[in-house]
Amino acid sequence: MEQLSAGRKLEQAFEELGKEKTLSFEVDLDTDAASLKALDASSDPEPGEEIPDEVAELLSGAKITVTVQSKKPLEKSGEKDLVGTAMKLSTPDGDLFEYRVIGDYTYLRADMDAMGKTMGSPLPDPDDLPPEAGAMKDVLQGKWVKFNTEEMNKAAAEEQDTEGGAAPSLDAQTQKKLVKALRKVVAREVEFKTTGGEDGTEHVTATAPFRTLVTELLGEIRPVVKDLPPGMELPTAKDMKDAPDAKVTADFTLKNGELSQVHIDLAKLAENAKVKKLGLTLRMREGTLPGAPAGATTLDMSELMNGFLGGPAMSDAEIDTTGLDTIPQDAY
Repeated sequence: MEQLSAGRKLEQAFEELGKEKTLSFEVDLDTDAASLKALDASSDPEPGEEIPDEVAELLSGAKITVTVQSKKPLEKSGEKDLVGTAMKLSTPDGDLFEYRVIGDYTYLRADMDAMGKTMGSPLPDPDDLPPEAGAMKDVLQGKWVKFNTEEMNKAAAEEQDTEGGAAPSLDAQTQKKLVKALRKVVAREVEFKTTGGEDGTEHVTATAPFRTLVTELLGEIRPVVKDLPPGMELPTAKDMKDAPDAKVTADFTLKNGELSQVHIDLAKLAENAKVKKLGLTLRMREGTLPGAPAGATTLDMSELMNGFLGGPAMSDAEIDTTGLDTIPQDAY
């Protein structure tokens, strides 16, 4: 009966999210720099390829905020219904990167100085760029720039055709098959529990052994692999043999029946005693879609496709290559 109650509560919480026209959430890696360094060390990186201290510090304190707004409830929305989307990557020291898709344009800005320091490769001084660099100077100065989204999509599609076909995608029928497979495995392998709290707060936990869950899932969806696009190959059971089989728990916090937070503890998967803290947290936020920033400089498509440094794109001939998816209906 507890399994039934927990599954129903979680199902209803996701249904409520689908009724919203605006959804905002925040994702952060619940970890610390020491755990990330220990996790990296356990993968035996080549000398000089270890994760830099600056990157470990950035990841441990980084948060991603996403807002989506539609004309219709999100569960019934298609791409044409979206009013806009926004995404921001921030750290305790400030915003690192942000983009907004509003109307016909995509707007973006980045703290290029901070990104350069993190990557260990300082970027050019904007004052040193030639006049023909155009909006690239604004990019390096961390100002808002914009480009026509449709033109960008067309240019990207042409680039994919040149490199050998369009990007892999799943048709609606295949997506339904995969969701059905996911539901069967979750119903069989995931254990649900619910605990009450104060002020209308409840916790629903979903626990399952990682390797068993993934292996079972792969087994269920393998029959539809013929429907997957080229390049989307599934790992084999042999590939999963060495994956950790520790139990992973996702903790869903419900406030008055609505989903407010999801936390997944991943520390056990690291199989490393030095990895003290490793998890993923998603927090639902009340938010409105930010508007189009004023004064954004138009970024020429050729500048965008040739990279943020504004240099000419290299042809293949110039490059030396010598030596080189929700909680199931039947889960309760």
